[in-house]
Amino acid sequence: MPMSLRNLTVLVGSVLCLLTGPVAGQQTGTPFTGPVFGAESFTLANGLTVVAIPNHRAPVVSHMVWYKIGAADEQPGKSGLAHFLEHLMFKGTARYPAGKLTDIVARNGGDQNAFTSYDYTAYFENTAVAHLPLMMDIEADRMRNLKLDAPAVNTEREVIIEERRMRVDSVPAAVLGERLSPSLWMTNHYGIPVIGWEAEMRGLSREDALAFYRAHYAAHNAIVVVAGDITAAQLKPLAEKYYGAIPKTGDPAPRVRSTYLPRRADVRVVMTHERVEQPEWSRLYIAPSYNVGDRVDVHGLEVFAEILGGGSTTKLYRTLVVDQKLAAEASASYEPDAISYGTFSVLLTPNPGVPVDKLEAAYDMALESILRDGISDADVARAKSRMIARLAYAKDSPMKAAYEVGSSLAAGLTLDDIENWPAAIATVTADQVRAAAHKLVATASTGTGILLPQPQAQGAGAAP
Repeated sequence: MPMSLRNLTVLVGSVLCLLTGPVAGQQTGTPFTGPVFGAESFTLANGLTVVAIPNHRAPVVSHMVWYKIGAADEQPGKSGLAHFLEHLMFKGTARYPAGKLTDIVARNGGDQNAFTSYDYTAYFENTAVAHLPLMMDIEADRMRNLKLDAPAVNTEREVIIEERRMRVDSVPAAVLGERLSPSLWMTNHYGIPVIGWEAEMRGLSREDALAFYRAHYAAHNAIVVVAGDITAAQLKPLAEKYYGAIPKTGDPAPRVRSTYLPRRADVRVVMTHERVEQPEWSRLYIAPSYNVGDRVDVHGLEVFAEILGGGSTTKLYRTLVVDQKLAAEASASYEPDAISYGTFSVLLTPNPGVPVDKLEAAYDMALESILRDGISDADVARAKSRMIARLAYAKDSPMKAAYEVGSSLAAGLTLDDIENWPAAIATVTADQVRAAAHKLVATASTGTGILLPQPQAQGAGAAP
């Protein structure tokens, strides 16, 4: 079944968490600042952007089609429409109808799927390079020839509603997130769940899906990324043959997102649930992104997230898990690839018996200490080395490389931004990290989510 992403990291994880160790061919500790993927791009006459990422280790490719449209582009009252259309795209065309489409991919030894996020929707096939022309033919055909009948739409609407019940309504952390996110984001569409609100999902129609498809699924609004055993020279005639035949229907347009934020506020949502066995504590900060804010701050926050909680050797983990033994898990992450604002996140799981308020107080003290005197030149150098090495290793997997490049391009970055990211990170100084971190903590609106077990009724468990 098609799958949906509730954020930008679920499919393959943040690129900073892919792998560890030095870059192949580099001595340990030697900075790697060259182009990461060696990607090349070209644009067809109809406006389609095509990217090749060569990797000749095996005769396989990952073929991904990214549409620069997502849940944050939906009209009010139509939440879940982008994800709904993602499902409906598997209903196929006259040439590749539902069922046959999936069977063809499977019979040729490939796999396919799709996912939706706030800023993009993507479809992919992993297959032997010999079958790439067939995969391109399938995707090009459904880019312009989708067929939908009312019974199929009605059936799929029930599928996405059931998916919501399974992935959101039955998952306490997801329910908490749906309560917290709108309070934090207010008027920004990032506060509306990607999968949609159930009442609005029930009203989504065939006409809604087709209108969204006709408005946004077009060559000029798409990016095709092929990673694996292929070069740009080999890919270009294939792209021209299959995608080049699609008529031009418009020109690329700037992505529009609200950059308005209400006055700074710190919101808190506490939820108890009978399915919760272990409490969780999280804090979200509205942060700058590559599209909103100063890139010096963005790169500084990327390094700060790694220093703070990018793994089991980082400051937050050492303080709260190893030294104070208050937490079982402690991590931090930062997502700057967004059309509007980014998100800086901290997640803590208390050890059994540790009150959440005690862990929160310990986090606040640890953060204050780190900001005051805990970010050294050596910390920054180690963090940058880990980050750059992990990104370089992403190229080892065609799927991860295609995902990383495609998601960044769909979020508004350029290929130069992506390839030159190691060089940009290499220039980040400890002063820049400290400045970006101080600015975030002092000025960002935050949302704190606390998930607790359901209190036992008085006398519960006592012998009669």
